[in-house]
Amino acid sequence: MEIPYTVKPRPDTGLYNAKVGIWLFLASEVMLFGAFFSSYILLRVGALDGFWPDVPTAWPHGLLNIPIGTFNTAVLIISSVTVVMAWVALKQGNFKKFQRFMTVTIACALGFLCIKSYEYNEKFTHYVIRLKDGSAVTGHLDIDGHSPRFWTLATVTEKKMASVKVHVDVPNQFRYPVGMKRPEAHHEGGEHAEHAAREIKTSDITFLQAFVPATGTFFAIYFTMTFLHGLHVLGGAIVLAYFTYCSKKMWETDPERLTNRIEVGGLFWHFVDLVWIFLFPVVYLL
Repeated sequence: MEIPYTVKPRPDTGLYNAKVGIWLFLASEVMLFGAFFSSYILLRVGALDGFWPDVPTAWPHGLLNIPIGTFNTAVLIISSVTVVMAWVALKQGNFKKFQRFMTVTIACALGFLCIKSYEYNEKFTHYVIRLKDGSAVTGHLDIDGHSPRFWTLATVTEKKMASVKVHVDVPNQFRYPVGMKRPEAHHEGGEHAEHAAREIKTSDITFLQAFVPATGTFFAIYFTMTFLHGLHVLGGAIVLAYFTYCSKKMWETDPERLTNRIEVGGLFWHFVDLVWIFLFPVVYLL
């Protein structure tokens, strides 16, 4: 039994079945991400400006890697172009050309995820330390030449460390706004020296934690939204890879149906890219 309207459009909608399905699915995706963006806006509006470790709703600035985020944005935009070119190649009857363009799309998706993984790892080894005198520093811990992940003050205390060595970030007005005491420059070069080492006594620390969701509302919403988006990138890449390397038989027997499937997959991929185009400025720049 042949399923109707897999290639030809339905008379009532003017669309074939898969395109109707993908638009309904994308409508649910809009509601999903719309809820997260709405939550982000409400949390941002009610947040205290600046990084206050003892205030969970505080909203820091300047703690995300904007150049990496910008590069990842360019990677996804390129993938949107190549997925369209892959679909055009099928319309032209060139399966090999389709595979080449789609391979670039998949490579961009994997590159995006690798870069995002690197950025996550950098956050897991980046710490905020609040001191008893009211000041705070951010930087990377140096434990025997390594930067540990997910440490807390309890970890340092449990290991009976009298002090911790920190490669301190340069203080700036975004991380330490009016009302928070800035740390004194304890190294040659003052505030213009990048990641200079500083030894901090454990007894002087009141808060120590990596840039993880538990650190504050900002990181909770950052990791939630970017991880959810990353899952969509991974899912889309798997589907496109399947069509690219496992569809030779369908191309030989029913090329128009394969072309329609690639069009549907491309619509989902454009949606994923569009979400990131909104996500990047909202989370990284505002």
